[in-house]
Amino acid sequence: MTRRLLVALLAAALAVTALMVPAAAGTASWQHVPVPDEVRPQARLTGAVALGPDRAWAVGADAVGRTAPGFPLLLRWDGTAWHRQDLPGRGWQGELLSVAAVSPEEVWAVGRDTAGAARLLRFDGTAWRESRPPSGVLLTQVVTGGGETWLIGSRDGAQALLRRAGNGWQDVPVPDQSVYGLHVLAADDVWAAGATASGAAVSHWDGQDWTLTVVDGFPRSAVGSVLAVSPTEVWAGGTAGFVGGPVGRPIPPLLARWDGERWTRVTVPTDFGSVSALTPTPTGELGWVAVSSSMKWGPPETWPAMVPGPDFLARDGQSFTEYGEPAVAGEGGSRTLTLAPVPGTDTVWSAGRADGPEGTFVPRILRFG
Repeated sequence: MTRRLLVALLAAALAVTALMVPAAAGTASWQHVPVPDEVRPQARLTGAVALGPDRAWAVGADAVGRTAPGFPLLLRWDGTAWHRQDLPGRGWQGELLSVAAVSPEEVWAVGRDTAGAARLLRFDGTAWRESRPPSGVLLTQVVTGGGETWLIGSRDGAQALLRRAGNGWQDVPVPDQSVYGLHVLAADDVWAAGATASGAAVSHWDGQDWTLTVVDGFPRSAVGSVLAVSPTEVWAGGTAGFVGGPVGRPIPPLLARWDGERWTRVTVPTDFGSVSALTPTPTGELGWVAVSSSMKWGPPETWPAMVPGPDFLARDGQSFTEYGEPAVAGEGGSRTLTLAPVPGTDTVWSAGRADGPEGTFVPRILRFG
């Protein structure tokens, strides 16, 4: 059997198996929502935020080549379709990395240009405008919650955290860990997900100090998403560590729950991948878990040995229901998945990137509900 034929058969087997990933009881499922025609195929989305059934934003980069940096991409949902939005000021090359909203009249997006300079944009309910970023900080993420706006970035090679204070930005001490994600409940109630040299970690900010807890002590484990339901129910997701094995070995997902005293690892119905996002229900409980590059072992003595696992897990308070993303003609599976719940509803958006033809990639937007 030629290598080309082997690859083709493997791709076909994976595609068929992907369609077999079970959905929840009933008719609800994740649906593919197309991006505007003017968005070029070599594009990716890095985040989204929803403000209502007819108001959502997604950001990323467009026309990214092997050597070309691409252009920042900004999309808006109007209740019927996604539309590309013009950026403020003169055109620049680079990418938008994150978007978050305090209200419909205060939406923030961060990114960087090809010179390595931070870009900070603000939507005031009418138009997007450039905002002055904190001095010397390279921005990677913006997070909102509890009327607060926080930024994650780096300054002079060291990690930096900042919060909006009046019309400016105030530095916040960084916990003794790398910070990959935040859940902001109030100025004195912030949870930070990340890692230390000894493994995955989550720290809590009480307005004065950080308290660090180790989520998983295996080497190379890390968490990038954290969701605080209450002081005695906090969820963290990422990738579990491993010891030994060949280079490039698939890494298991990591989902853990804090009960106020200790972290307990929670079993998920997939063997490999990364928990890339957690999102709450309208009442604040854990509602959805996104698993990027989800794979699991197939039946014994069958080929291929690994088959696609669930891309999304819906939690009902006790257990998970598995969902696969829909097949999209001419495209492969998603590589990165973010989640953006629509406030007050059961609808959830997912934005990311998927495999395209001949080694390319394409933007991917999905919606549940």
